[in-house]
Amino acid sequence: MGEFELIDIIRTRCVHARNDVALGIGDDAALLDAPAGRQLAVCTDTLVAGVHFPRDTAPDDIGWKSLAVNLSDLAAMGAEPAWAQLALTLPDADGGFVERFAGGFAELANAHGVALVGGDVTQGPLTVTVTALGLVPRGMALTRSGARLGDAVFVTGTLGDAAGALELLRHREAGTGDRPDAFPALLARLNRPAPRLAAGLALRGIASACIDVSDGLLADLGRLCNASGVGAEIAADALPVSPQLASSCDAGTCRMLALSGGDDYELCFTAPATRTVEIDALLADAGCAATRIGRIVTGASVHVQDARGNPIDTPRAGWEHFPR
Repeated sequence: MGEFELIDIIRTRCVHARNDVALGIGDDAALLDAPAGRQLAVCTDTLVAGVHFPRDTAPDDIGWKSLAVNLSDLAAMGAEPAWAQLALTLPDADGGFVERFAGGFAELANAHGVALVGGDVTQGPLTVTVTALGLVPRGMALTRSGARLGDAVFVTGTLGDAAGALELLRHREAGTGDRPDAFPALLARLNRPAPRLAAGLALRGIASACIDVSDGLLADLGRLCNASGVGAEIAADALPVSPQLASSCDAGTCRMLALSGGDDYELCFTAPATRTVEIDALLADAGCAATRIGRIVTGASVHVQDARGNPIDTPRAGWEHFPR
């Protein structure tokens, strides 16, 4: 198939009508009508085969995840998603792959009212780059820089499931382990993360700082602390771990995966401890739980403590593309 035939597949599968799209796919640039009183939140993520997803991942799962990781960034900003652009690099002009990829992308886009308004298709190693654009009332965006001393640290959902799936896949490839019964549920968390958009909207005006957990809790909370000029103390026993992960790994591995595994796409945020009950209620209405896991303190680092307050060594904070 030719380039433009592939683009036609994507355009057909990802069509979504929005009144604020004055001109979408098919011209040199899209024309979008941004409403008065709102700011644009813009983010971009690139996924590379063999780095961000296993090479044998299903095309529809790749399509879903490529959009989900961007919507997670918008969720962390308290933004409502509106539009997206897609740059897809393919080894071959495989129409069947593109059909399935676009189907997974469209499934998530349609669920959140996202219109695909442009992009590009090129030849090369399988790589997906998505730019997502969202809207947030002026002055209401959540950022990483607002955490204050005494704030509580919270995280949505559970941590470590996606990294647990990767760990089990590695063991299988090495011939050193079997798939536990919970493997399909963990793999679903890896392949189809659920961006916490409703939670992000609910936290506007309440959270003092927020970040999504993509590279690992320690790494991403560390970035939040660095932006806010504070430190944090985390209680290891408070980390929310799913029953599926707990049944598949020993306690030490679960803790390691929850702290530094990455690919969770949950929200880590800070807020006054006095608002804990309110946060619990708001996020329950948003379809996810929030767990209080620590507090903001003086300093510039994230420290993990056991039940007696003793420090726990954490040699690995999370994923890095260019480790030193």
